[in-house]
Amino acid sequence: MGWAGFNGGGPFAANTVASLAILNTNICTATSVLMWTALDVIVFGKPSVIGAVQGMITGLVCITPGAGLVQGWASIVMGILAGSIPWFTMMIVHKKWKPMQAIDDTLGVFHTHAVAGLLGGLLTGLFAHPTLAAMFLAVPNERGAFYGKEGGLQVAKQLVAGLFIIGWNVVVTSLICVAIRVVVPLRMSEEELLIGDDAAHGEEAYALWGDGEVYDSTIHGQSDGTVHEKQAFGVAQVV
Repeated sequence: MGWAGFNGGGPFAANTVASLAILNTNICTATSVLMWTALDVIVFGKPSVIGAVQGMITGLVCITPGAGLVQGWASIVMGILAGSIPWFTMMIVHKKWKPMQAIDDTLGVFHTHAVAGLLGGLLTGLFAHPTLAAMFLAVPNERGAFYGKEGGLQVAKQLVAGLFIIGWNVVVTSLICVAIRVVVPLRMSEEELLIGDDAAHGEEAYALWGDGEVYDSTIHGQSDGTVHEKQAFGVAQVV
C-alpha cells in the first residue's frame, strides 16, 4: 500500500497517470516475483520465500521511475528484467566476485535498490510513452527511445541522472559514515557478530520456540510437558 501510495501520488492528483502508476506498480512487482522465484527453482531446485520478497522489492524499485509513464506491456517487460538482472548480480556475481563478498550487505540492498533502481531509470528512458509523458511532464515532446524521434536522448538523460545519484550517494554516505564512526564503531567485533546483532543488544527478535530456547507456557501456551531444545541458527545462535 505504501509503495502504491507514493507511486500513485507522484502526479499530485487523482488522474489517469496516477491510476496507471498504481496498476503498473502491481503488474511489474508481480512479474518480478514470478521471475525471481522461477530462476530460484530452475537454478537451485526449489523456491525461496526470501527470494520472492527480494523479487518483490526489485520489481517495486524498478517500476518506480516510470510507473505512470509506461504502458502495461512495458511494465511486464520491466518486471521480467527486474526479477532476472538483480537476481543474477545477487545470486551469481556477488557469490563469485571477492570485492563484493568483502562488503557487509546482509539484505542485498545494492542489488535490490542500486541495480534495480538504475535498471528502472534506464528502462523508463526506453519505454516512456509520449502521450503519458505529455500528461505528466512539463517538458514537451518527451518520449522513450522505443518511440523514435528524440527518444534516444531520454536514455542518455536517465543515465546521466543515475550516475549523478550514484556519485552523490557515495560522497554523502561516506561523510555520514565518517561522522558516525567518531561516535560508535561502524562494524561489530567478530565476537559480537558470532552472537548476532539482536543477542548482542539483549534481544532475540527472531528466535522462535524450539529454536534454542526452553518452552515457556506463559508465552507459547499450554505444553504437553515435552522440553524442546535444539541448536539455533542465524541470529538466534546459542553461544
